[in-house]
Formats: sequence, C-alpha cells, structure tokens
Amino acid sequence: MHDEPDRRSPAQAELRRRLDEARARAGLDKTQLAGRSGLGRGTVSKALTLRGGVPSVDTVTRLARALKLPVDELLELRRTAAEETGTAPADVPGPGRPIGQWEPHELEVHPAGTGPAASGAGGVRALPGYVRRGHDGVLAAAAAAAASGRSGIVVLVGTSSTGKTRACWEAVQPLAEKGWRLWHPFDPTRAEAALRDLERVGPRTVVWLNEAQHYLGDREFGERIAAAVHRLLIDEQRGPVLVLGTLWPEYAHDYTALPRPGGGDPYSRVRELLAGRTESVPDIFDTRALAAATALAANGDALLAEALTRSRDGGRITQDLAGVPELLRRYEQPRRAAARALLEAAMDARRLGVGLHLPQAFLTDAAPDYLSDYDYDQLTDDWAEQAYAELAEQVHGKEAPLRRTTPRPPRRPPTPTTDTTMAPPTGPVFRLADYLEQHGRTTRRPLCPPASFWYAAHTHLTHPDDLNNLAEAAESRHRLQWAHHLRQHAADHGSADAFHQLAVMREGAGDREGAETLARQAADHGDTGALCLLAAMREGAGDREGAETLARQAADHGDTDALHRLAAMREGAGDREGAETLARQAADHGDTDALYLLADRRKILSRLWPYGLAPDGTPASP
Repeated sequence: MHDEPDRRSPAQAELRRRLDEARARAGLDKTQLAGRSGLGRGTVSKALTLRGGVPSVDTVTRLARALKLPVDELLELRRTAAEETGTAPADVPGPGRPIGQWEPHELEVHPAGTGPAASGAGGVRALPGYVRRGHDGVLAAAAAAAASGRSGIVVLVGTSSTGKTRACWEAVQPLAEKGWRLWHPFDPTRAEAALRDLERVGPRTVVWLNEAQHYLGDREFGERIAAAVHRLLIDEQRGPVLVLGTLWPEYAHDYTALPRPGGGDPYSRVRELLAGRTESVPDIFDTRALAAATALAANGDALLAEALTRSRDGGRITQDLAGVPELLRRYEQPRRAAARALLEAAMDARRLGVGLHLPQAFLTDAAPDYLSDYDYDQLTDDWAEQAYAELAEQVHGKEAPLRRTTPRPPRRPPTPTTDTTMAPPTGPVFRLADYLEQHGRTTRRPLCPPASFWYAAHTHLTHPDDLNNLAEAAESRHRLQWAHHLRQHAADHGSADAFHQLAVMREGAGDREGAETLARQAADHGDTGALCLLAAMREGAGDREGAETLARQAADHGDTDALHRLAAMREGAGDREGAETLARQAADHGDTDALYLLADRRKILSRLWPYGLAPDGTPASP
C-alpha cells in the first residue's frame, strides 16, 4: 500500500506542509492544536496528512487562525487542491458564504474587553468563554432540527448587550462543521438586501437577521420581507434553512401587539411570522450561569474574570463585557476636555476611598485643575452642564461613563439610642461606571490628585468615612495640611476615628493636654482604642491609678489590647497573680502578644524556682 492518495495534488501537499511546519514552530501536538482551533483531533489529523483528503474551508480557516497563518492564502491553496483532486463541490446557489469564513464581529457580536485579554490570534479580537443559559437550548434544538432537514426560525428577544447575537453565533457552529453557509444581508441597506436576495437563498443556509427591526420594522419593506421569510421556511425545495434574528423587547411588543379595532395593522405579516418563534434572553446571569462563568474564569478566562470582579449589578456580565471598549473610548477620546476632567476626578475619588455616590458639587469643583491651561481658558459658563450631558450618554448595555443616581435610603431596625445616621448628601449625586473605576485604579495609581480635588473634598464631602479615607491618602502623599483639615472636618461630623488620629498627631507634636482632650472626645464617641491611648498618656504622666481605671473601662468594652496593658500594669505593680489572670483573658480573646507575656513569665519562674527565689529575687516557696 502507498501513503499517497491515488490523485496526487501539489496544492494539497503544500497546504499540509505549511500547516504542519507552523504547528511544529508553535510547539503544539495535534491534540493541543485541536484545542486551540476548536476542532476535533481527528479533523486536525486528517488535515495534516495527504491521506485525509482536502480539508474543508472551515477546517483550513480555523487552523490558519490558530497558527497565525494568512487565511486567504491557505484558502486559495485549498481551492486549488480541491480542483486538482476533482473533489471541488458544485457551486452552491444563493447568497452567503461558508460559516467558517465569518468572523463573529463581522456578524455584530460586540467586542469584549480591552488590552491583552481581548487580543486574539492574527489580530482578531478574542471572545470570552461562553456560558450556556436557558435560551441556548432552544437555539440548539432549532439548529439540530435544521441539520436533520427541517427549516426553522428563532428570534431572541432581550435588552441591549444581553448576549443575543453571541448566542446565535454559538448555535450555528455545529452547522459550520456540516458545510452550511451563512447570509447576512446588509448592502445597500438591510431591508433592501433582504428583499432583493431572499428568493435566491438555497438549502443549508443560515439567514442572519441580527437587529431584526431593520428588516421587519422597515416601513416600506417590512411586511414583504416577513412574507418572503415565511415562504422560504415552507418551501421544501429550498430547505433546510435556519433563520435567526434578535430584537429588543420594545420592538417585539410593537410587532406582536394586536391592532386596535378600526385602526391600521402595519405588522400583520410580521406578527404571524413571530408567533411562537421568539425566545426571551434574561438581563442577568442566574446562580447557575454565574457559577459556570466563575469556573471559566478560574480556568484562565481573563475577560470573564475581569467582568466578574466588576459585577455589582446582579450578574450583568454580558453588558459589562460589551460596554467596556466603548467606555474606554469615551474616556480617552471625549468630545470635551471637561468631560475627561470630571471622569478623572471621579476615578481619583473612588480609588482613594470615597463612596459610590459622588456629589455633583464635589466633582464640579474638583475638575478644573485636571485641565491644561489651554483647555481651562476654553471653558464656557455652561461647561459643566455640557460635560455631564456628554457623560450621561449610554453605551452598549445601557451604561453611561458617569450617570446620575439615587442612593437607597438606609433602613435599620429602630433603637432606643439617639439616631446618628448620616444625612444623605444634598444635591445630585453621580456614579462612575464600574469599568472606568477599575481602569482608574490601575492607570492612575501613582498619581496624586491636584489641589482642586482636595479643596472640593474638604468643601463638599461630609461622610466621615470618605473624609478619613482621603485624609489617610493625603498623608501618604505628603499633603499633610490637607490631611489635617480633612481629619478635622471628619471630627466635626462626629468621627471617633478622626478624633483619635488627631489626638495621636497632637501627642506627637508634644501637645499632651490637647491630645488628651481629643482622645476623650474620641472615647465619648465610642472609640475604645482612645481609652487605651488615654491610659498610656496617664501612665506616662505617672498617674498609675488613672491609667488602670481607663484601661479597665476599655477592657470592659471588649478591647483585648487593654487587657494586655492591664496585665503589664499589674506586673509592674507586683501583682503577679492578677497580671497572669489578665494575660490569660487577653490570650483567650486572641491576643497572641499575651501568650508571649505568659511564656516569658513561665521561663523566668522555671529558672528561679530551683534556687527558692521569686522573679524579684525574694525567697519563694515552691
């Protein structure tokens, strides 16, 4: 027997050689190449040997992309090989081309993510791993029925960027392996292209009606297109075919609603076509879908991993992925420099610890120093209004770079104590898009906000947590005056932590009296750590009794550091038994330093007991 086929093909040999050499250069075995290309191992093995015959268009396309080879050149070799071996199929009538020759983004699948995670082989944008949901079962059944010879139509209905188009793309992949074609009518307009060529659609074709409102909702051609699609589906001579479409809910409602008595009926044929053939796509991932996405992320899917870290809106994963590229473009290429300044002020606020809801007055006053002198001179009286309007424009998934929001009111059980709940900020508040927040945390990490940011924070922010976080950030960036003013502002709004930090600063500056006053204010606001600070101050001043009283108060409030300090005080006063009891209590509450105190004491005792001495050198009985 001979290894070569009966009909030798130089083009096929060249095709096999180029594929196999590229595989070897990439260091891949056939199993690994199958995984990278999404093909079966048997399919890859046949493509790399002359005995396997001429590989399909889809196989050559996938292998070329996986190996970063020029697709067009290899497809030309494949065509020549098919002609030389006499295996070239007869021309398939009708519009479209093999599914394997389409890129998903050519079919309007939204690009996902940015940066290295979104970069695929050959410069083609990568897709995140796919998570199957309920509607995928309906699509899979329709594709299987079409493969077995029964024409069908499914129109997915869902809001923007919920994964409708991607679901259709995944559904047709089994048909690609069977040599099906795909036709996406769009030139010169979608409606004109569909009406012109629907009569030419041949068997084993997917008709791709993404954003079906452009076809079925067209005022001039919509009803005729619906009639032509219906005729295609029932024509056995032209089947099997599979028609896939997507719609937003508002369009589906308009097309399927019954007309009012006596009124017009502009969508009668469309309504008949869609009856029983629509399937809903949910806005969010349910628990099972989130678990599947998490598993894909854990296995190395960087795009899904990034989306999951940003998902604060109840599983809006696909919207996040679809909106990211446009959000980044809107930040990097704004129409107005002031819009970028507002975004950067918001990014800095979030990364330095300000809460989700950013007051408009704060952002507006923070923005000017983010502008160059030239851009600042171009500001008009209504610059802020225009910039906020620009940033409110939504991208895919109905997310805006900076959107106005309404905080939910806190709802806590009633208590007999005085209500100390912070009042919500006055005036409008805004929320930064999750992706831009994440982007800012990475790209702006080494940057210190300008003076207008700190001034606006001191002027407009009132929540103690926000002020304390910014004070810490200012201190770490050597903006010490702003750190002091922000902490004082937080203290004015009742922050115990701010009083405590100010007390430490006063003590460090040698103002013992001022430090004690501030520490007492912190203690009055419930800061038990301030009691320990006061105890240390009293002990340093020689007031041992006052120090113990304060430390016991802190210990009574559950402060284990206070127990440790009391143990040390008792030890110093010669009350070894009381010291050991307090140290044990501290250790029982998780204070590991107290364990060391106990261990040191036991070590001393073990050395002195043989000599009949206590730790202080006095006689002791065993």
